[in-house]
Amino acid sequence: MGAGARTGPPDDDGPPPRVVALGGGHGLSASLQALRRVTTDLTAVVTVADDGGSSGRLRRELGVLPPGDLRMALAALCGDDEWGHTWSEVVQHRFRSEGELHGHAVGNLLIVALWELLGDSVAGLDWVGQLLGAHGRVLPMSSVPLDIAAEVEGADPGRPGEVVTVRGQVACASTGGRVRSISLLPEAPPASPQAVKAVHEADWVVFGPGSWFTSVLPHLLVPELARALVDTEARRVVALNLSPQRGETDGFRPETYLQVLEEHAPELGVDVVLADRSVVQDAGPLREAAARLGGALVLDDVAVGDGTPRHDPDRLAAVFDRVFRGADQ
Repeated sequence: MGAGARTGPPDDDGPPPRVVALGGGHGLSASLQALRRVTTDLTAVVTVADDGGSSGRLRRELGVLPPGDLRMALAALCGDDEWGHTWSEVVQHRFRSEGELHGHAVGNLLIVALWELLGDSVAGLDWVGQLLGAHGRVLPMSSVPLDIAAEVEGADPGRPGEVVTVRGQVACASTGGRVRSISLLPEAPPASPQAVKAVHEADWVVFGPGSWFTSVLPHLLVPELARALVDTEARRVVALNLSPQRGETDGFRPETYLQVLEEHAPELGVDVVLADRSVVQDAGPLREAAARLGGALVLDDVAVGDGTPRHDPDRLAAVFDRVFRGADQ
């Protein structure tokens, strides 16, 4: 068990588990689609370092938090009814034109408009969540836009041993070298107070799946948020990716994700490591890596059945439910 973890399974007759999921992009979206099937008390804490596409353009032009990953989290929390499906498609819709609107997502513009009207990033996200009927709350991990800087080995194929600093989420995620570590700019950024509060009040905190260096690990580099993640009495789950991400985690074995997590947050305890059984050829090293963090390994079938590296929301939800109830520990 991680440091300070609660003991005993949740009471079937008690309130739903309070769950906080951390990440960004498609990985967090997959996690949220599963978790909203398990609990009605769900909070997403989202990275705010995107510097590409529509988000990057709005960030540079207006000086706002990049809204893209926040939008994707809100869309993932939409319900399975007609209202939820429709609004999820609306906020994800991108304009196609020859003009300035080309590539902008409707949800990004809606979020930024509410930020300008209300002058409060969290209040704006709450209003969008109400409009969408979101099954949970979405919060930024920091109150200011951030940049990611990565130490990359072999970015230049002609100099395979050279280590250089690559700046920007897009550049870090697409580098041709091996990412060794990351840092945030500005250093020691302020955390979202609501995110810190949610972590302290949670029963479970879920890391991943997602881009490891650019979506998952950044949460552990925001000092106040990182401290909350270490000190919280919540149990901690790490949900591993189904495949390495080209340019960011090339060559990663399942246990490598945990090794990198430990390097960036040596004080962090973990209670459960969840992996798809089809991608773990030898469970021994992964089980040992989980045990070093204080956690147990849970292997199950959580991928879609067509062979693509995508999580199946229903399968993942079923495993989360068992884990939260203590059946797999």
